[in-house]
Amino acid sequence: MSDTIVVDELSKWFGPKVAVSEVTIGFGPGVTGLLGPNGAGKTTLMRVIAGLQKPSQGSVSILGEDPRAHPGIYQKIALVPEDEAVYERLSARRFVELAARLAKVDDPPGRAQRALETVDLVGPAGRLLGGFSKGMRQRAKVAAALVSDPDVLLLDEPLNGADPVQRAHLISLFKDLGSNGRTLVVSSHVLAEVERMTERVVAMVDGRLAAVGSVADIRSAMTDRPRLVFIEATDNRRLGAALMSTEGVIGVHIEPSRLRVEASDAGDLAKRLPAIAVATGVGLNRVEPADESLESVFRYLVEGGE
Repeated sequence: MSDTIVVDELSKWFGPKVAVSEVTIGFGPGVTGLLGPNGAGKTTLMRVIAGLQKPSQGSVSILGEDPRAHPGIYQKIALVPEDEAVYERLSARRFVELAARLAKVDDPPGRAQRALETVDLVGPAGRLLGGFSKGMRQRAKVAAALVSDPDVLLLDEPLNGADPVQRAHLISLFKDLGSNGRTLVVSSHVLAEVERMTERVVAMVDGRLAAVGSVADIRSAMTDRPRLVFIEATDNRRLGAALMSTEGVIGVHIEPSRLRVEASDAGDLAKRLPAIAVATGVGLNRVEPADESLESVFRYLVEGGE
């Protein structure tokens, strides 16, 4: 599918500080995880995409339109900011209804009710937002974003403060919205949660793109870094000694209950391992590639590949 959001040579600076530098990226239907440490430029990129800030250089288009030049596009996009952008003296229901009225949708009370049901917030909807936990406020903001039935959802750390049950519910909701053709860009520093939401990752470091693609694709591109595999066997020392002379094995470290093996190709090692175990008379209890996760990929990117 064609990209819903197109960012072209985008830079944004505030005085001498460069928050986003020469970013070119497209976002299509589905969920894309936007990753980066604090200060990486994620929030600034989202705010520029949403039209809340003007690019210092470059351009943004959403559904083929510049949001700052065509305000009508705001009816098709919604931003859930990380900061506490709620009216604390309003109940959650009135807050979501207000969002529906501002979006000029039909039947604001009905749309608000459906949005509150979607985020599982009907029970406490009559309470003031000032008494809500951070996780509940996040869900109220997501409900307010959903009342306009947007084609594009920009979510900045939407899972902050949510308990495990709430997180699981929101992750399932975002995946469903993405599978139904919406474009979702979800910013997060909780890497395991992004991995549960999407396979597509955009990583930012110091205002620049560090990597784009699936976790597996990004990891495969790291040809200069050995793959790390943990192995638990019935005799770790004997298996470790055999692996030391195996082609493609760069290093073997014996830990208290397992082997830590560095290999140039984890897949090739997995193919060779059963025969090596049989030849040495060692049983294999567990084999786990340790650095195929999003966390290890992102750590590698932040460390500059060192």
